[in-house]
Amino acid sequence: STKSEGVTNEETTTDKPSRPLVDVETSKRYLKSDSYNKTYLGSLVWQPYRRNHRGHLPPRKIRRSCYIGGKLATGNPCPICRDQYLVLHPENVDLLKQFVSPYTGKVLSNHVTNLCQIQHKKLLVSIEQAWDSGNLAKAVPFKEYNYEDYYPELRKKKSFES
Repeated sequence: STKSEGVTNEETTTDKPSRPLVDVETSKRYLKSDSYNKTYLGSLVWQPYRRNHRGHLPPRKIRRSCYIGGKLATGNPCPICRDQYLVLHPENVDLLKQFVSPYTGKVLSNHVTNLCQIQHKKLLVSIEQAWDSGNLAKAVPFKEYNYEDYYPELRKKKSFES
């Protein structure tokens, strides 16, 4: 069995995703385009999405993946899997900001955003990398301390000055 040069295992498999791969720059341009604004009407990517489920209560466990064997396996994929131009990458800051709470600075749960487990893990990794590289600002709460509680000599100085 001889291997031809330049052909890897990935190229010979037939289970390629039916979704074409889009680079980060194209995804950034898409987020600023008119077609994005027409599709999402100014709301966040995950807000207009509602997952179909049986009964009136949503399932407790979020689905693992929207793809099985490289093909879309569900009629109602998660917000990232349904739009091929949404690419989770540390440089795609406009998309990552939509999944971070503006009040707490924490990443929103996949129960709120309805991302599948695989896309949620990719989101967490991308946001961490964006925070580490400085592409995305991480909100750190500012705490004011009364140093007199920790340094008794500061209390003595104030009592002598008055």
